[in-house]
Amino acid sequence: MKKKISASGFLFTSHQAKEISPFDKLLDIFQELITHTSGDFDEAIDWLRQLDEEYNLTDENYTIDDFIEELKEKGYIREEIRPDGSGKGEGNLKITEKTERVLRRRALDQIFGKLKRSGAGNHKTKYTGRGDEQAGEYRSFQFGDPVERISMTESLRNAQVNHGIGDFHLTENDLVIEETTFKAQMSTVLMIDISHSMILYGEDRITPAKKVAMALAELITTRYPKDTLDILVFGNDAWPIKIKDLPYLQVGPYHTNTVAGLQLAMDMLRRKRNTNKQIFMITDGKPSCLQLPDGRYYKNSAGLDPEIVGKCYTMARQARKLHIPITTFMIAQDPYLMQFVDNFTAANQGKAFYTGIKGLGEMIFTDYENNRRKRLRP
Repeated sequence: MKKKISASGFLFTSHQAKEISPFDKLLDIFQELITHTSGDFDEAIDWLRQLDEEYNLTDENYTIDDFIEELKEKGYIREEIRPDGSGKGEGNLKITEKTERVLRRRALDQIFGKLKRSGAGNHKTKYTGRGDEQAGEYRSFQFGDPVERISMTESLRNAQVNHGIGDFHLTENDLVIEETTFKAQMSTVLMIDISHSMILYGEDRITPAKKVAMALAELITTRYPKDTLDILVFGNDAWPIKIKDLPYLQVGPYHTNTVAGLQLAMDMLRRKRNTNKQIFMITDGKPSCLQLPDGRYYKNSAGLDPEIVGKCYTMARQARKLHIPITTFMIAQDPYLMQFVDNFTAANQGKAFYTGIKGLGEMIFTDYENNRRKRLRP
């Protein structure tokens, strides 16, 4: 009787791409379009139909109308009914909270997925203390140390070495404490410029800014829940927005009141108890607006106005006194604007990045994590 010989080793086969359903394929495109259209469902679907005509995204078995019906069934969109009960059946469709969450998660994957991932429990500091992550360092037990931090393995080994097997017993001198890493908490305010220049010159700058904000919000709420993130927008004035409002963010016919944005950001951070505070500012233009004490607006878009610029420098120095570093992400390369940002950064002793649209997310995420590690003040 012949013994059957079983083959062992690696088996190589040709790659077979994972099948994607028509709905999932269209959903990915739809999410991108709904972000670009600031949550306008009808406009996003119009764009999707045009893309379908050009690239044959659907066929007779599954149409755009089928896709819309499936979006309803799966809770991505809802038919909005007016307070008087009218509107149903009139195509008055809006995205739901489920879609808002999906957009934030997608933005996080798009941006954070490009970064070098580290192990769980990032944002370490160089300081040991009360924490929930083992540091790999040991010290002798001291009165008042919690029992749960005693390393039983090391303590029993000490008892065996000090007393031997025959007279084995455990004393206070044998006990060893394993250090844990203290994790810093960070309070961040993200300032987003929504002046008209964010869509000028045929370049959409507001959509990347929205994606960064959505991704940062998703990262903090899911991975660093003890951190806080507040978001504000600034044009002629500055006002806070909620995370759920990000997909609907649009630019307006505004000038750039950087001072108002900084004032609001610092007011927000004054209420935070965290030691580590910071401001991220995304802007592409020079400060061109200032609100006067009598409530009127002083506007000057011609060059750098000394009065407006001087107020910006004053705010930068005030933030420095409060130990609030400002990191400016400048989506512009004009030499005189870069000089302004350099002077502004020097007044605050913060940082500035002159970045294009594509690298914005990676820079903000990297800087956020670096700041959490090094900004702890014991």
